Amino acid sequence: MLAVAEINYIRQQVNNKGCGYSDVAKRTGRDPRTVKKYADMEDFNEQPKKKQTRVSPVLGPVKPVIDEWIKEDLKKKKKFRRTAKRMWELLKEQFNFKGSDRTVRDYVSKRKEELLNQADQAALPLEAISGTAQVDFGEAPFIYGGEEIVLPYLVMSFPFSNAFYFQVFLHKTRSVS
Repeated sequence: MLAVAEINYIRQQVNNKGCGYSDVAKRTGRDPRTVKKYADMEDFNEQPKKKQTRVSPVLGPVKPVIDEWIKEDLKKKKKFRRTAKRMWELLKEQFNFKGSDRTVRDYVSKRKEELLNQADQAALPLEAISGTAQVDFGEAPFIYGGEEIVLPYLVMSFPFSNAFYFQVFLHKTRSVS
């Protein structure tokens, strides 16, 4: 899109002074069709582009299968998920898929992004209220007396101030001194 000053100049020259499109085009260094476009334009708000919907005869029948695999994989650890290439190979083996691996990669990438955005929108923001605390008990390996042993611990966090208290216990009934 042209600068506002240039658009105003084109409109003023063509509409108010009666100059021709080609004359203004020569002076501005623009194509006459561009000059005509901006001289005749009334609404300068950008129109939202229409989203194309195309029928995909090759990928269409297997889209639900891929979607299901992606949803299953999002529940697994990253190292156990199927790659887009692996999905393409499974589609070829199980469904006699004739499409390219690039088609599957593009679709998987787009769908993962959409599904992750949906998950982000479904999450609620945490609200930290002053004076509240969260407490967690657990066990973890620690080095105590030169050897690694599993000891119970307590963590108390205060979300409003991001402060915490951490205590390790030698036994479940006594603390470490």
